[in-house]
Amino acid sequence: MKILRSLATILALGTSTYAHAENVLIVLSDSDRLDLKDGKVFKTGFYLNELMQPVKALLDAGHDITFATPKGMAPSVDRTSIDKMYFGGDEAAMKTSEAQLSELGLMSSDKSPVISLARVEQIGYDHFDAVYLPGGHAPMQDLLVNPELGKLLTYFHVNGKTTALACHGPIALLSTLPDAQEFVTKFETAGTAKAHTDWIYAGYKFTVFSNREEEMAKGLLGGGEMKFYPQDALTQAGGQFSQADVAFSAHVVTDRELITGQNPASAPAVAQEMLSRLK
Repeated sequence: MKILRSLATILALGTSTYAHAENVLIVLSDSDRLDLKDGKVFKTGFYLNELMQPVKALLDAGHDITFATPKGMAPSVDRTSIDKMYFGGDEAAMKTSEAQLSELGLMSSDKSPVISLARVEQIGYDHFDAVYLPGGHAPMQDLLVNPELGKLLTYFHVNGKTTALACHGPIALLSTLPDAQEFVTKFETAGTAKAHTDWIYAGYKFTVFSNREEEMAKGLLGGGEMKFYPQDALTQAGGQFSQADVAFSAHVVTDRELITGQNPASAPAVAQEMLSRLK
């Protein structure tokens, strides 16, 4: 089994070993929960395959990875995502991803290599050639209104740098709204909100975990109900939504610097699109 490089090893090696290595930033949520309607809570985090399939592809191609969360806290994995169905029924592939995740130490409370978005800004956004945000429901708890993430994504947008997001990850694009918190709060309570006409992603084609898939998968929430669906919010903000003909099948949309994947099955294709651009 190929041994993945830890962040410390990556930083030590720099780009001397891989002459054409690029620097990829992976942003995860700090949250291990999603607040639902009626005070209910869903324990969540990132999806195993949505993180580790792209991570493996990027590392195998020789690229350098930095992991970050808003506060630099260790992220959590959504335990329901540790299932072979997200790996095409291949249990061995699932277990390999689990082992690689453990090796990286991302979820370690005292040894995680994850840094904060404030630290990312100190390093300099120009240090990074691409950014990737995997899904799971956690981004809907914090990333969608995080001003530091909004600043980072705006920089990538202005400079045309590869910006990739999968499943529920695209909800983080709302963080670039001038009034992100106000927009989200109103959307949660009223089911509608008006975005600023100058939203940087207005008119962009995108995909995200669809309303149809949310309805089909709502049993995972244990009887709870989400405050809103990401498809509705991103469309209301000004994006042009696209989805696969068949629910839960892979679907990737690219528009300018933006790469979005609809669901867990789309993560490998998102990774391949990133790799083609990093070349």
